[in-house]
Amino acid sequence: MPDTPSASGLLTGYLDECRALVVEEIRRLVPADRPHAAFLYELMLEYPLREAKGLRPALCIATCRALGGTLEAALRPAAALELYHNAFLIHDDIEDESHLRRGRPTLHHLHGVPVAINVGDAMLALSLQPLLDNIGFIGLGPSLRILQVVAHMARESSEGQALELEWIRRGVWALEDEDYVRMVEQKTCWYSFITPVKVGAIAARQDERRTGMLAEFARCLGIAFQIQDDVLNLSGDVGAYGKEIGGDLWEGKRTLMLLHMMRHATSEERAEAGRILSLPRPGVHPSAQGSALEPLLEQLVTEGELLPGGRERLLRVLAASHPPREEKTPEQVRFLLGLIQRHGSLDYARQKAREWLRRAEESLTACEGWLLPSEHRTLLHTLLSYVLQRVK
Repeated sequence: MPDTPSASGLLTGYLDECRALVVEEIRRLVPADRPHAAFLYELMLEYPLREAKGLRPALCIATCRALGGTLEAALRPAAALELYHNAFLIHDDIEDESHLRRGRPTLHHLHGVPVAINVGDAMLALSLQPLLDNIGFIGLGPSLRILQVVAHMARESSEGQALELEWIRRGVWALEDEDYVRMVEQKTCWYSFITPVKVGAIAARQDERRTGMLAEFARCLGIAFQIQDDVLNLSGDVGAYGKEIGGDLWEGKRTLMLLHMMRHATSEERAEAGRILSLPRPGVHPSAQGSALEPLLEQLVTEGELLPGGRERLLRVLAASHPPREEKTPEQVRFLLGLIQRHGSLDYARQKAREWLRRAEESLTACEGWLLPSEHRTLLHTLLSYVLQRVK
């Protein structure tokens, strides 16, 4: 679909309006008068208040409204999904050892891993409240169906994350496009696209058939979106992208273009690329014998419990048993990027994204007969052109 100024304006305005409504709802949910509010509840607003697209709330609200539902029916589930999303981001950033999120340092870099994990856990717990609150607006039956969909989403997302982490842990690279798509569908599509659309349809009291047809549109759109997001990670501008450029290479993530490159590289290139990708990024695994033990050994010497010579011998043994690990270097990451460019892997990924977008458009067209003509239906179509523009 061609992009037009009016379509871009509609998308930006719609996303901004939905995000503002959902952020206000999240502010209402986050307690301000509880003990330790600054150490927990204020930090729960850290990611939601950072500049973001607000895609998930917009998908939920637009689907509900395009099916004749009300804003009130969709707003609370949209807020719950946004809480889930930001909680997942906090945990993902820790698991991926990421440095940036939405153009600023990640929460665990600002406040430490234990605090960040606790904030993410609290956001997941709080996300149940708006789903329960919605019983008074849409009734018990639809509310229970939404809870079932959200529970399924949480399981799919966790399984997808576990699959990717297992590939990284075991150094698995013999993967096909189908493996990547399966991982993305579980890890990303369910909570970012499929669930917002299904929840919006249920809030509008749609049947299983129509809800399933819209879910297929969301699945295809989500796969296209994730492919282009991976492309932007290697070719985008940090100001527009909001995350660390090249972070996927530093982290060794299995992206479509990296898998394509590994399939088409020479055996020597593949061996070197695999070796580099297995290395940790700098600063992730500090040496075990350093700052934590040296003060204790010094104290034991001062108290006469350990001779200075014994202290030096212990430090030498610790250093020998925990040698510094080799870490990735910028030159090695540039080598990986050069291989990806040399084997046409970025262009390959962009083409695959376009193919998934065509499938998404076909799925949405099949729903045209019962989607109400409105800005909400137009928004769903505009998302296709939005993703297309990002993969050009």
